[in-house]
Amino acid sequence: MTSTDPALREPAPGRATSAVRRAVGENTLLRSLVLVIVVGVALLLLSDVVTTYRDLQLSYGAYYFCALAGLTMLAGTSGQISLGHGALMAVGAYTVAKLRNTGWPLVPELAAAVVVTLIVGIPMGAAASRLRGPYLAGATLALAVGLPALADKFPSFFGGENGLSVNPSTPPASLGANFPLERWEAWIACAGALIVLFALYNLMHSGLGRSMRAVRDDEIAAGLAGLRVGRMQTLAFAISAACAGLGGGVFTLVYQSAAPGSFQLQLSLYLLAGVVIGGLGSLVGAVWGAALLVFLPNWSTDLANSFSLSTNVSHNLPLAIYGVVLIAVMLVWPSGIQGGVRALSRSRSRRLRGAGARSSAQT
Repeated sequence: MTSTDPALREPAPGRATSAVRRAVGENTLLRSLVLVIVVGVALLLLSDVVTTYRDLQLSYGAYYFCALAGLTMLAGTSGQISLGHGALMAVGAYTVAKLRNTGWPLVPELAAAVVVTLIVGIPMGAAASRLRGPYLAGATLALAVGLPALADKFPSFFGGENGLSVNPSTPPASLGANFPLERWEAWIACAGALIVLFALYNLMHSGLGRSMRAVRDDEIAAGLAGLRVGRMQTLAFAISAACAGLGGGVFTLVYQSAAPGSFQLQLSLYLLAGVVIGGLGSLVGAVWGAALLVFLPNWSTDLANSFSLSTNVSHNLPLAIYGVVLIAVMLVWPSGIQGGVRALSRSRSRRLRGAGARSSAQT
């Protein structure tokens, strides 16, 4: 005899699928894990079919994403601004360079870059939590200008203007003798980006992330609610610094060097422009920003060559284009590219619902 109890019935395939989707949607950890797996598989397949040059661009985008994701969390979720994330990338880069030259394995040296930059970020975050507005921007700006200059002050340790050269991270023998080095570097960089994506996605959707947003929206109200405002801001800055340190460490592995010229003030300005254009507080916005940082220099170089511009003009052209793009995006989409994509998606959904309602009424 067939039971009529709904609990004893065999679930229909559609109901089972809906239940799985609902479980994934309600569980942040599971949702982030599925996201990381899907993105990781897509990047793995992409790296196998593109050219060597595209593998390098994939590496560039991945380490830029690490720094941009931390910065968008800091500015968008915590409400703090930083003009010194290029210098924090330098901390991670030089950490990896020094450890690689002493024979450290790949994973421990990248982990050390994260830890060292995190430690550097704690006192910086503590100082930043006591500053507001232009004072905070000025303090981080001084960091971006002064920290790379330490290479000239201690040339025996940091290598001076030429920096430190490192040996490439050779692919494992199990991948074959002819496995491209550029593809292996892209895998390392993408693995670092996926770790940052997983960590920050869970943080931004956790109680800690909600507390950071509460501090961002109203520090007085957050303090009255029992939140430690200074501690929250320091923690956000330290986590953001750790992400930038990982990006800098991957940078050293890809470029096989760490030099002060790679971490000038211009890089910090590019990073800030990237997160604003992509969309503050959005990890997808960090992807847009990373794509902009990777492709815009090539486009500006092609533009300079097509108009036969001088070397000085072509060198400063990317920063000028960043400014123009930033102004245009802020006028059209004040919440950045990702905010504009969301607005277009909502508008399209409303039009489709309106068309469906009209069709039903006519029927």
